[in-house]
Amino acid sequence: MRKPYVILIGSASGIGKSTIAAELAKQLNIKHLIESDFIRAVVRGIIGKEYAPALHSSSYDAYKHLRNKNRYEDYADLVSAGFDEHASYVIPALEKIIQRAITDYDDIVIEGVHLVPGLIDIEQFREYANIYFFVLSSDEESHKERFVKRAIQIQRGGKQLDFFKENRIIHDHLLRQAEKNDVEIVKAETIEKTLDKILSIINKACSTIKLTNSVEELEDVINIIIKQNNGSLEKVTYNIPGFKEPLVRNINVSDVNSAEKFIRNINESEDKKEYLNKLYGLSDYRNTTICASNQEKLDKIITELKDKGYVLNE
Repeated sequence: MRKPYVILIGSASGIGKSTIAAELAKQLNIKHLIESDFIRAVVRGIIGKEYAPALHSSSYDAYKHLRNKNRYEDYADLVSAGFDEHASYVIPALEKIIQRAITDYDDIVIEGVHLVPGLIDIEQFREYANIYFFVLSSDEESHKERFVKRAIQIQRGGKQLDFFKENRIIHDHLLRQAEKNDVEIVKAETIEKTLDKILSIINKACSTIKLTNSVEELEDVINIIIKQNNGSLEKVTYNIPGFKEPLVRNINVSDVNSAEKFIRNINESEDKKEYLNKLYGLSDYRNTTICASNQEKLDKIITELKDKGYVLNE
């Protein structure tokens, strides 16, 4: 039998992980969707408050129950330690759920703030399941806007807004842990864009094509791949005459902000633009690896690039 899919989506509160997880489960036709908050409620019923006060607090104020608070260097370390303590009570139960899903050959999506890279041991399951772990990120302004919007929609959440600073500390802590543990960080944008990024990793439809665009046309190429079709630009290989080995540049640009920054850095630096022009001039084309969330979208990107005359005719 094929390995079941186990997809984990973590983030700080208010990033949009519940919405993304629900849409992802729908698109992949996965019937089992688990929220870690429900598991926390069960664990709270088993372990009393007197034994685990951090568990019976919220993720953003669990630090108040840590012993020997003076051992932490600053407030951010204190909040992060309290959050880890809070999550550590939930994680063993989540691991049991993953094990049960694998035993039953069931696909499963799990989402929640308690999915902390480095604390949850996913390596024990890799031999038996297709494991995908994502942490969603957001800039501070967008994060706060989501908090306010959600509070208005459900007519509660004001307390979380009062602890927005602590939620941002947790957000940054999760990103650091993701980087340390090679967990994919996905910038939360629109539902469609965020889903496409996640699906492009799960489905990973990729192709290497020969691009012939000029430096001035590079912005249009990136717009077609990333802005218009939610694809990603993975790698560019330059076959330079006279060199035995090609020059390989791993780009890994998939979100709009990173793409805009990439173009802005080139446009604002004459030295970088001149270097790129010289590099482009060394060969007739560049082998460029692009990816999309499925083969249909990948074909659409390639067709649009060909229609603009950016792909080498062979």
